Amino acid sequence: MAQSLCKIYLHIVFHIKTMSPKIHEEHWDRVHSYIGQLINSTGCNVIRVGGICDHVHVVCLLSNNVSVAYLIEEIKRNSSRWIKNLSPYYQHFAWQAGYAAFSVSQSVVDKTVDYVARQKEHHKKLSFHDEYIQFLKLYHVDYDERYVFVD
Repeated sequence: MAQSLCKIYLHIVFHIKTMSPKIHEEHWDRVHSYIGQLINSTGCNVIRVGGICDHVHVVCLLSNNVSVAYLIEEIKRNSSRWIKNLSPYYQHFAWQAGYAAFSVSQSVVDKTVDYVARQKEHHKKLSFHDEYIQFLKLYHVDYDERYVFVD
């Protein structure tokens, strides 16, 4: 029987809708931990989840049985429902429909994990908008900026 051998690291980024309540800092660890559990429940392996009040970064190993679209759909659908139950403050919480997903070379996985772990410090210097655009340019993703941050 043939065996499928693969090791695909992903760096996933997604953010909240414009009018969504932002995630309070005291809930970041719980939200990130829950997202990690969701990733593992799909058969993928979470390595690191981080982010701040308006967006999340994920570094994970993609399962050879799961598509990127399915993984992100599961993360966003289930975490959104869970976040709404954290507090009445989050009753209108929602993630934006889009996302970005980038492959990560084995040689820079540790650097990427460190980057995700330091989001709070990183965003004191750079806005999420500018960070996102930098990633799109770095990975040569064709995009129309008019639609990148549309809910």
